[in-house]
Amino acid sequence: MVTNILTALLVLGSGTVAGVMFAVAVSTLPALLSMPPDQYVDAHRALGRNWDPTMPIIVLTSTIIATVLAFLVSAPVPRTMFAVSAALLLGVAGVSHLCNVPINRAVKALDSRDIPADWPDPRPLWRRWHLLRTGFAVTALTVVGLTVAFT
Repeated sequence: MVTNILTALLVLGSGTVAGVMFAVAVSTLPALLSMPPDQYVDAHRALGRNWDPTMPIIVLTSTIIATVLAFLVSAPVPRTMFAVSAALLLGVAGVSHLCNVPINRAVKALDSRDIPADWPDPRPLWRRWHLLRTGFAVTALTVVGLTVAFT
């Protein structure tokens, strides 16, 4: 019973993470890339306002649940798949914390009315890191889905 509840929560959490990351990659990010720097800074600030702490909580809670499930289930294949999904979600958290969040902080610290002419635009780098964590998130959801489907 506990494993069923935790599995349902993991499906919900990993699905939310993958869905948000995918939506940002295919919709929000192209819009941000098309903006001039001053509009981008203002939009980035407005869009990111509610992500923290919401997304870190969902990502880390899902990681913990996947880890717990890896220890709770006895069959080797689901145990391994839950461990893999935990590692992938940990990858999402690591890339976010170490790569995207520092860029976010730097962008939020800018005055959109006074962006230097030689401003090193962080959007291409932010995009690369975001696509990496999106790949981790979508793969984690896929692994969780396959685990549920075949156990």
